[in-house]
Amino acid sequence: MNPISLASGVLPEFGAVEVVRAAAAAGFDAAGLWVEPADWNAATTRAVRGALAETGLPVLDVEVAWLKPGADIDDHRRLIDIGAEVGARNLLCVSSDPDMGETAAWLAALCRHAEGSGIRIALEFGVFTEVRNLASALAVLDAVAHPLRALLLDPIHIDRSGTPMAALAEIDPTLLAYAQVCDARAERPDPADFDAVIVDAIDLREQCGEGALDLAAFHRALPAGLPLSVELRSLALRERHAEPAARAAAVATATRRWLETV
Repeated sequence: MNPISLASGVLPEFGAVEVVRAAAAAGFDAAGLWVEPADWNAATTRAVRGALAETGLPVLDVEVAWLKPGADIDDHRRLIDIGAEVGARNLLCVSSDPDMGETAAWLAALCRHAEGSGIRIALEFGVFTEVRNLASALAVLDAVAHPLRALLLDPIHIDRSGTPMAALAEIDPTLLAYAQVCDARAERPDPADFDAVIVDAIDLREQCGEGALDLAAFHRALPAGLPLSVELRSLALRERHAEPAARAAAVATATRRWLETV
């Protein structure tokens, strides 16, 4: 069965230490951490490393490096440095830069900074970004041409971008360091309605196996045993489970139940 990691987005109102402890209490194999470089300091690193040592969990990814025209790349380099301090394996990146050449240059620079850190630089596509579909993401990664580049797949973004599951067969499996997983309703938001797309992504996701996405086909397309970050952003789940460990446990139980079916 694939190792599963608790994505930070499941617990957006809680800090990194709470995410780690909730992931451990729920039986996840790893945790993902949201990092705001301006708010993260040496004390934060010590607290997170202490929670990781206490629980024995690794960090699958840190997020998010949001590539934007005029942004300071040093903030993104700091994300890599923080990720290395807590033993993260991946940095999640998205791009709002309409120039795909610039996006590739950003990613290549981050890959070079990550050399020796044990971190891969994972580009996620979606209609909420400028890298809107699989074909665009693969073209950018081809231009990056660095061994630390990676592609991050999320089934909701595959579906909402109109990328057919069959297209996943085009992917070089060495590009896949991990994947995200969730389910979603059949109704797709209008891609031109940014607010509706964001609500769909951060409030309306569903437990694996309880929505309309073809998750069986998604799972078949992945390399065997690929780590899965359970990216289940759900307003209903947040309202039903206010306590972080209880929410994490509900997600872990549903995800493992789905994995047993595939």
